[in-house]
Amino acid sequence: MAGKKESTFINMVLVLFIVTLVASAALGGLYELTKEPIAAAKLAKKLNAIKEVVPNFNNNPSDEVYKIGVNAKDTLEFYPAKKDGKLVGTAVKTFTTNGFSGYVWLMVGFKPDGSINNYSVLEHKETPGLGSKMAAWFKPSDPAKVKASIINKNPGKLNFTVSKDGGDIDAITAATISSRAFLDAIQTAYNEYMKKQKEGGSSNE
Repeated sequence: MAGKKESTFINMVLVLFIVTLVASAALGGLYELTKEPIAAAKLAKKLNAIKEVVPNFNNNPSDEVYKIGVNAKDTLEFYPAKKDGKLVGTAVKTFTTNGFSGYVWLMVGFKPDGSINNYSVLEHKETPGLGSKMAAWFKPSDPAKVKASIINKNPGKLNFTVSKDGGDIDAITAATISSRAFLDAIQTAYNEYMKKQKEGGSSNE
């Protein structure tokens, strides 16, 4: 009887091992199948964001990308956009950790003088629906909301904080924390962009 129980136990362990092995192999195979399409989709999203935020260019900004670490684990990415060899703008993949739910990632495009050409929201974990508000709020078509706009404004010449904090930019209605985070990401990108410009890190020719 004891031998039978032992045999049954061994069989159960063997079956469990085989099931685990097959499941692991299946997950590994699925990861390999989806890894490249996911990476390609992320790259396409990034390239589209670059095109959206800087003036027309005819180089490949990804070939001239440079990166700057801003803390122990996060990095800003800078994509110089050039037209016939002349710098027309730089797209910066930037972030903040001060969002209501953590990280907010943006792509912001600066003209050579540091003013903002456009921006795109890449990723966030804020309140559902806030992403679409964030994507439109800071570039309003309504002239009455010009104080909410960051387009063509220079973070070095204005107080790029929300008006509630004494700044020059109107926050998204009922979303002050997310608005602060958004502007923080823009300011971080601007500070590093201008620092690199002063160092002569990106040529206009």
